[in-house]
Formats: sequence, C-alpha cells, structure tokens
Amino acid sequence: MLYVFALALLPALILLYYVYSQDRLQPEPFKMLAKGFGWGCLSVLVSLCISGPLLVVGLIPPEVDSFASALTTAFVGAAIPEECAKLLCLHLFLRRNPWFDERMDGIVYAACVGMGFAAFENLEYLIAADTEWVTVGIGRSLTAIPGHFGFAVIMGYYYSLYRFGGTASAGAGWKMIVFPILAHGCYDAIAMTANVTPELSGVITVAVLIFVFQMVKWARKKISVLQEESKGDEILH
Repeated sequence: MLYVFALALLPALILLYYVYSQDRLQPEPFKMLAKGFGWGCLSVLVSLCISGPLLVVGLIPPEVDSFASALTTAFVGAAIPEECAKLLCLHLFLRRNPWFDERMDGIVYAACVGMGFAAFENLEYLIAADTEWVTVGIGRSLTAIPGHFGFAVIMGYYYSLYRFGGTASAGAGWKMIVFPILAHGCYDAIAMTANVTPELSGVITVAVLIFVFQMVKWARKKISVLQEESKGDEILH
C-alpha cells in the first residue's frame, strides 16, 4: 500500500515543486502550500456533491457508449463539477490569505489545489485498479496529472489577473473558470473516445499525449509571464 501511495502522490508533488521553484521573489511558506494541497483534496468531495445530483437527475449518462455520451460525460460529469469545485476551494483558501500578494502566487496556490485534487483522485484510481495499479499509475502520471497541472495553471493565471489587474485582465473573472472547463472537457472527451472506438485506442493515446504536452507548454509560458509581471510589481514597490 505504501508504494501505491507513493506512485499516486509523487507525480503531483514533483509538478508542485516545479511551480514552487519558479516563485523566486517571495516564495510561499510551506504551511500555506500544504493548506492549499489540503483544499485540493477537499475539492474532490465538493465535486462529488455537484456531480452526484447531476447523475441522479439523468444529466450525466450512466455509461459512455457514443461520442455524444463521451462529450456529455467529459463536460457535465467531469470538467464542470471538478473545475467549479477547485475554483470554489481556491477562492475560500485565498480570500483571507495575507501571503497572496503577488501575481505569481495565483499560479502557485492554484497548482497546490489542482495537485491536491489530482493526487487524491489518483489514489482512488490506483486503489480501484488492484493488481494493475502500476500500469494505471504510470499512464496517469503521463496524462491525467500533467493535465490537471495545466488546468490549474490556467485557473491561477486568470485568478491573478482578476485579483491584481493589468492590461490583460479584461474578462479574467469568467476566464478563470470557463477556460479550465474547456481545456478539461476537451481532454476528457478525447480520452473517453477510446471507450467508443477501442480500435483507435493507439491513435487516441497519442492525441491525449499531444494535448497534455501542449497544455504543459502553455502552462510554462504563463508561468514565465507572471514571473516577469511579479518582478515588475516588485520594482514598482
């Protein structure tokens, strides 16, 4: 069981450390990173409180057996409840956080929440996989975990723009939730298509990897942008 926990948590912690290492001006205290990670774990339960009723009333298909059901499940069953839950927990965590005082912090704290969610969810998948936990863990380390990292960076980037303003802040209030939902929904829709067309599973796997690679590439770019803007804010102060 110890190895299961390690494989479930390690990919998320590595990506979280990467973001933390980029916050060079005023690194956040470890206790705040741990709290953010904890809020992320809690957001899994919050998302279930959203998706559960949707499933009961029939808005989420009971199984994925068509492209339409894959698309519906991807957005209504996963992207919308999960990203809304993460944003709610991020907001509750940051609304009275005195350490949230520079632009880069938005990405750092959103990554804490996102990686907390990803680690908790990953642990659920690995436990459910039973004897296949190594295969599932490696696969999710290359796809789902970096995917959640990308969604978190998108959310944190626009959360910071909304909080601190700037020339690119127009519409940041809705972009902080809509853009992560779109990215998350597209990722899941591509991945779930494998259930509909298993003969194309190889092609779909490549498509998922390309999508995740582009997400991480975009995330690194936005981290660089907020690094520079945070430096500018520091100079002005």
